[in-house]
Amino acid sequence: MSTATTLPDAKKVGMVSLGCPKALVDSERILTRLRADGYAISPDYAGADVVLVNTCGFLDSAKEESLAAIGEAIAENGRVIVTGCMGEEADAIRAAHPQVLAVTGAHQYEQVVEAVHEHASPSQGPFVDLIPQPSEADIKLTPRHYSYLKISEGCNHSCAFCIIPQLRGKLASRRVDAVLREAEKLVAAGTKELLVISQDTSAYGVDTRHEPRTWKGREVRAHMTDLARELGQLRTDDGTPPWVRLHYVYPYPHVDAVIPLMAEGLLTPYLDIPFQHASPKVLKAMKRPANEAKVLERLKGWREICPDVAVRSSFVVGFPGETEEDFQYLLDWLEEAQLDRVGAFRFEPVEGAAANALPDHVPEELKEERYARVMEVTERISAAKLQSKIGRTIPVIIDEIGEPDEDGDIGATGRSQADAPEIDGAVYLRNVAATLKAGDIVTVNVEDADTHDLFGVIE
Repeated sequence: MSTATTLPDAKKVGMVSLGCPKALVDSERILTRLRADGYAISPDYAGADVVLVNTCGFLDSAKEESLAAIGEAIAENGRVIVTGCMGEEADAIRAAHPQVLAVTGAHQYEQVVEAVHEHASPSQGPFVDLIPQPSEADIKLTPRHYSYLKISEGCNHSCAFCIIPQLRGKLASRRVDAVLREAEKLVAAGTKELLVISQDTSAYGVDTRHEPRTWKGREVRAHMTDLARELGQLRTDDGTPPWVRLHYVYPYPHVDAVIPLMAEGLLTPYLDIPFQHASPKVLKAMKRPANEAKVLERLKGWREICPDVAVRSSFVVGFPGETEEDFQYLLDWLEEAQLDRVGAFRFEPVEGAAANALPDHVPEELKEERYARVMEVTERISAAKLQSKIGRTIPVIIDEIGEPDEDGDIGATGRSQADAPEIDGAVYLRNVAATLKAGDIVTVNVEDADTHDLFGVIE
């Protein structure tokens, strides 16, 4: 007579993911692989057999945050494996936290999985491989309705303030058919918004000489414009195009070719362009690529083709050698450029960055003053742009539904096409239907605005 065998409970892995969306995608891939190996995912420290901390090492402040997160995980759980960008500084991590079980670098998926196997070996026995495993689209750390689509790793630039190439290596583009297959699966699984990310989206395919692949019976190059055009052909379950949002786009000439796709409704009218500064002297010192582009004229041309295109960017103030004249040049440029969304950062030396050796570092108090001045200008521009939308109707994607208030009214939070998740503004809605759900795309009448956000009601 045979006896039934009960499989032991799966070992559980916790995850703390820090840094940029590209690191979040790494975390998703690691967890997907571990899930396929029979591990379960723990939502808290207490239930985890081991905790992974995916670190950020871009700035010293980010490194401090990463070390603090490692310390918290050790205090709460005790069994910690470190990965990510700061993993390149294993000695510093072990000096601060000698208890860590293992340290691996950025996107070193195999090494992370091996470390988990070593310190929390799978417990479900030799037959677990016979169980159908989840697909790569099954584990997401973002809400179901939006997904990050990473098209490449690394970067070929040598910007003076950045150490990303040292952390993540040179540009390594994914096959275009693999990217499109992943995008198609994500949309089929319910994704309504694809956020295309990399270190330099405009350079996609340069390392492979834009190698073509066959997709849906036609040849498609590994090139940003070809990829954008194909992503614009995707359709959600209701037959509409998903929102496709391009991030980290350097303003190379071929970027002009994607603006008509936005005007046609095939791409979300949104470009995230890391300008970093406007002064030619500062850009040269930063060793920024594409700084010769006549950006202001091109912005005007883009808006003529697609009036609703939203351009977001980030700028560094207080870079070594930045004079008052350089900073005033930036302020004047911003007044003329009228960017829709702007973030600003005070220059921060990063260990290993070439900018540290430059002369004439800007005093901290002057950095603070310039930061305040640039934010004052950009917030005024933002407020005016949002005020001009009052009375218009715009599409909004729903992120969250609130609870009914004392009168039974339900509010909701969403985003316009000018708003990427986590970094831009929001659209706050009143009196929504109880049947509304996250991921719905609705038409909203804009009733009010403040510096960063819009307020309205669904038509």
